[in-house]
Amino acid sequence: MTDNVIVVAGGGGFIGGHLVADLLRQGTRVRAIDIKPLDEWYQVLPNAESVVADLKLLHECRRACEGATEVYQLAADMGGMGFIEHHKALCMLSVLTNTHMLVAARDAAVQRFFYSSSACAYNVLKQQDSNVTALKEEDAYPAMPEDGYGWEKLFSERMCRHFREDFALETRMARYHNVYGPEGTWDGGREKAPAAICRKVIEAVASGRHVIDVWGNGEQTRSFMYIDDCIQGTQSIMRSDIREPINLGSSELVSINQLVDIVEEIADVRLTRNYQLDAPKGVNGRNSDNSMIRELLGWEPSIRLRDGMERTYHWIAAQYGRTLAGR
Repeated sequence: MTDNVIVVAGGGGFIGGHLVADLLRQGTRVRAIDIKPLDEWYQVLPNAESVVADLKLLHECRRACEGATEVYQLAADMGGMGFIEHHKALCMLSVLTNTHMLVAARDAAVQRFFYSSSACAYNVLKQQDSNVTALKEEDAYPAMPEDGYGWEKLFSERMCRHFREDFALETRMARYHNVYGPEGTWDGGREKAPAAICRKVIEAVASGRHVIDVWGNGEQTRSFMYIDDCIQGTQSIMRSDIREPINLGSSELVSINQLVDIVEEIADVRLTRNYQLDAPKGVNGRNSDNSMIRELLGWEPSIRLRDGMERTYHWIAAQYGRTLAGR
């Protein structure tokens, strides 16, 4: 183990848990912090310092940053579209966590601070067509992000920028595009489309009722990034000289109907689709333009959606089986 501490705020969450695991594999000393009780963490890694704390509170952020050289600020109250469309105030309250973590990191003389922003920071007027033009970093302005969640993300990006300019805190920011994979949320209302569709297909197969509810008309388009690409890209951006927000997402665009097709193929089943036109569906189209990350890092997320979804499907199927068995 090295002597320096790397803090992962939100370390009990989906992305945070994978990041903690990867940092530990590199021999890093890691402090993982999350508001959830330990038995609700997605992964509890035995070699990490695992701390339960509410990082909306400044004094908890100061404790979190003690002795830290780097901070990955992933902590946020968020979920899939069904959650963020109905909990805008809760999503915006994450500004307390981001602000207090920046203040604490500055005062603790942290060397680098990573902030996980979101593609929801982009101007929604550029995302009205399912045949979307991939979003470049400059498309966040003029500002008109996703209401609630997106506004908080965009504001916190500006906070990171000004803490670098005013206080010399080296901040890095990545706009995540729809991260998915094993060890993620797959039920309960906060899950995102890939996990939700996997679960719905699994439930349809198990029940023998071969019907699946699809939010919207299924023609809305997205790109989805597998968790391994997210973890690699996050650390590469943190260690880079890239000071402005940058896309971190796959450029493989699919419609929700095509995503259902993929999961049906994995499950070897065909389902009748019940389109719920009044359900939350977000913008009509969103994709990641990866020109900047290719130019600056010589890399971009590359794990095929079909491959990542197969791994995710089988992991969720195992969780579903354990739930039915009462374990």
